[in-house]
Amino acid sequence: MKKRLSALAVSAVLALSAVSCGKTDNSDTDTVKIAYLPITHSLAVLQEAEELEKQSGLKVELVKYGSWSELLDALNSNRVDGASVLIELAMKSKQEGIGLKAVALGHRDGNVIIVSNDIESAAGLKGKTFAIPHRQSSHNILLNDALATAGLTIDDVNVTELAPTEMPSALASGQIDGYCVAEPFGAMGVSLGAGKVLFSSEELWEDSLCCGLVLTDKFIDERYDDAKSFVESYKAAGNALDKETAKQVAEKYLSQTDEVLDISLQWISYNDLDITEDIYNTLTEKVKEYGLSDNPPSYGDFVKNDF
Repeated sequence: MKKRLSALAVSAVLALSAVSCGKTDNSDTDTVKIAYLPITHSLAVLQEAEELEKQSGLKVELVKYGSWSELLDALNSNRVDGASVLIELAMKSKQEGIGLKAVALGHRDGNVIIVSNDIESAAGLKGKTFAIPHRQSSHNILLNDALATAGLTIDDVNVTELAPTEMPSALASGQIDGYCVAEPFGAMGVSLGAGKVLFSSEELWEDSLCCGLVLTDKFIDERYDDAKSFVESYKAAGNALDKETAKQVAEKYLSQTDEVLDISLQWISYNDLDITEDIYNTLTEKVKEYGLSDNPPSYGDFVKNDF
């Protein structure tokens, strides 16, 4: 009898652990589970989480992850209904047969090329070590674009993948000579005095795509009305997210100083988050040009813009 009770107790603990880690299936029809990383690129979905339930009764359960690989695993296995994610990672999953749709941008602009203070131009990156968060990222594309302004290619630099949180300190210590990553980590490097902005994203790639809001096909197919309400509310939240409101949301969800947030929020906006065919096709051209993918998904297969 004691062994039986012990086994039941263990099962209960495991069940509670699964709930706390966002590992359960999505059986709550009044809730949409959205995965995110604590970055300024996710602020629109964080803002929406507080507004949607008031408007429609649909609750947004935010599931925080510490890395893109963890978040992507949850998204690809339907443990969450959607995510704010690097769009190139979602494109790769779609290419591999995962049922996903990109339904909106995460933000506009908001990325910078940060370099050590002694580098004056893209030409100065030759032979240097440059960090990106993931090969499948707009940060990789922006690095390629920056190098192209000086007639250089990715083969002219030593590219390393680092966790975003490590990049500012790695630049300060001289382990790397520059980096490009989701905010607010670029702003952290500037705030520390470790580096400076060489390029902003719009200088290199007008209307660049970076993070996108992605929903699973399962969620869209089984709960279409909820998906429609969620996307409409999300886009409205983005349009309402001015600098002051964005800072208030960032202060609540991100552990950053006022100075870092003030710097970071200069570079980003959240209005007009539709993914148009023109800007998506530009992305797919760059993905192919820079070797991220030979066969990215088409606009019609991957983007849903008709709720």
